[in-house]
Amino acid sequence: MIALTAHRSRSRRRGAGSVRSVDYVHLRHPFLAQDIFSADAVAALHEHALRTLEELGMRVLLPEARAIFAAGGALVDESTERVRIGRDIVMAAVAAAPRSIRFRASNPARERLYAPGELLFSPGAGCPNASDRLRGRRPGSLRDYTETLRLQQSFDVIHILGPSAEPQDVPPNLRHFAMMQAQIADCDKPMFVYARGRAQIEDSLEMIRLGLGLSEADWADGSWAYTVINTNSPRQLDRPMAQGIIDFARASQLSIITPFCLAGAMAPVTVAGALVLQHAEALAGIALAQLTRPGAPVSYGGFSSNVDMKSGAPAFGTPEHLKMQVGSGQLARYIGLPWRSATGAASNTADMQAAQETTMALWGALMGQATLVVHSAGWLEGGLTFGYEKFIVDIEALQTIAELCTRPEDDMAAMAFDAIAEVEPGGHFFAAAHTMDRYDRAFYAPLVADLSNFGSWTEAGSNDATARATAIWQETLRGFQPPDHSAEVVDRLAPFIARREAEGGAPPLD
Repeated sequence: MIALTAHRSRSRRRGAGSVRSVDYVHLRHPFLAQDIFSADAVAALHEHALRTLEELGMRVLLPEARAIFAAGGALVDESTERVRIGRDIVMAAVAAAPRSIRFRASNPARERLYAPGELLFSPGAGCPNASDRLRGRRPGSLRDYTETLRLQQSFDVIHILGPSAEPQDVPPNLRHFAMMQAQIADCDKPMFVYARGRAQIEDSLEMIRLGLGLSEADWADGSWAYTVINTNSPRQLDRPMAQGIIDFARASQLSIITPFCLAGAMAPVTVAGALVLQHAEALAGIALAQLTRPGAPVSYGGFSSNVDMKSGAPAFGTPEHLKMQVGSGQLARYIGLPWRSATGAASNTADMQAAQETTMALWGALMGQATLVVHSAGWLEGGLTFGYEKFIVDIEALQTIAELCTRPEDDMAAMAFDAIAEVEPGGHFFAAAHTMDRYDRAFYAPLVADLSNFGSWTEAGSNDATARATAIWQETLRGFQPPDHSAEVVDRLAPFIARREAEGGAPPLD
């Protein structure tokens, strides 16, 4: 934790007087994707998912969605709300879905390509509570929501925004106004919109257009917002989620279809069985998006893990979780779409358990070559709490991964033959010219002068990791500077928000 002091991408010395700039924004996977299933097994998983949709179907609670499926050739039983989707419909939808999506941001330097091989991180999200060392655990407030957004904005390795702490002190019919204004005014990264009914989605997207002053051409060129669609496993798509798929498809904004299949609870207890169900549900959501509007931006998603069979509680960072992440990546590559995974932590505090769960799940997402890793910083209690200290601890892990995305120096000087020749056998490289040219002499001089000076090494570590994380998030919030467009955004949005609040806002869709 000592190393994490810079809010933005860290810089490293490289040669006398020069600094190497590190780009933590534009990351691509540094390693080849891994396999856990054979090619034949992946094909069989896909086949079982298609059979599930054809023979068993999905229960779809929104009449409009059932009508879209019926118009596309699916078999709909209105008495049971059951929709059976033929494989020809599913595979035509997969073929229509884009493989690469331009993810827009108010700051062009923050734009990302959402495509296979790209690597994006988003924070812990959807948490009803917030927690830190100083104020304890509490229901999320607008203050917490705003603070956590500012933390997200402050670190380059967080690429897209997420609703880390739910602002429960704002009425539900008005909440989306406060949430969108804070994102647009305080941040310049790609934004998140909850799928909580058509009126709220329309309000939120209109606020992005108004706040950023976007022309029709700008709005049509890529996705300015995304939403996450969770199916109700097993095999059910509820009203808000179905509505969200339809509305985001019609608006050409990105919907990430993500079944949350917990093996042993809402999915079969085996890894393969849980993946069949996840794949079927994701394909059903992708089909609805493409039947609504062919070519609509959509992402395959997988957030499958297991439960503790003694308590029924979700578990993360387990062997089963990692196997499902790698298997999900294989299924996403099989159909050729970018995909979303997630880390997670069941621990209640930013302790060793939380770090282990999150880091192991992070590696699972890397091995599966996920395009987007959700909940990558700050998630606690299986999503019930966003932890400020946990966020900071996780950021350092993400920055480590970002460093792995940068190839090591391969020039002759970096190979250091002269340095090896300079240092006698049994010596040390602290004072070697090669070392001193690349690191801050003022910082390293005391260590070189007295290599036994234990205090020089441990003074910064007198507090534990959690206490040091507290100091970092406090410093980050104290020094936060909003983007240059912030005041202009607030002025542009004020008349719209005032009018819509006077009209009663927009209650969420049940």
